[in-house]
Amino acid sequence: MQQTDLIKIANTQMPFGKYAGRALIDLPEEYLLWFQKKEWPKGELGHLMQITLAVKMENLDYLIKPLKAQRG
Repeated sequence: MQQTDLIKIANTQMPFGKYAGRALIDLPEEYLLWFQKKEWPKGELGHLMQITLAVKMENLDYLIKPLKAQRG
């Protein structure tokens, strides 16, 4: 996990589905757990969603949300 990844999960929007348009860090943990059970999206999106879930499981999202103002 790199700082650029953390900035990306704060600023990347979910491109599809029920939470389309919402920043990855703002996705509900249950939604991310569903993807973990089924299958992560391919490529960078799936990678960032996995990091987002790890951050949320450790209750560290409060560290990510201030990064929304930064661009990475």
